Amino acid sequence: MSTGERVEFLQGTLDMLVLRTLLPGPAHGHAIAHAIERNSDDVLQVEQGSLYPALHRLIKRGWIQSEEGVSENNRRAKFYCLTAKGRAQLAVENTRWDKFARAIARVMRPAESEAD
Repeated sequence: MSTGERVEFLQGTLDMLVLRTLLPGPAHGHAIAHAIERNSDDVLQVEQGSLYPALHRLIKRGWIQSEEGVSENNRRAKFYCLTAKGRAQLAVENTRWDKFARAIARVMRPAESEAD
């Protein structure tokens, strides 16, 4: 996919995607970025300059925590995992996202929305 076809993140969206990516279990930063890119069919590109500030923000809010570990290629890495507070926040974010997506769809496709 060309760079011009990639999609910019909406404010707060990266935090939500990181929380969702950590739902199955702990992951290090590179794995988080790769999972978001892979699961979006490479439409979403996660830059380190955005990812690590987001991870620090999520730690500060108590939504994730980190611990040192060894990556799959035997390198020391920081692994991040959801906290109970983070799981609860992910549920809130899912609800907000669904509401937001429906609102955008109603504006972009008013005829289809009226048919619902």
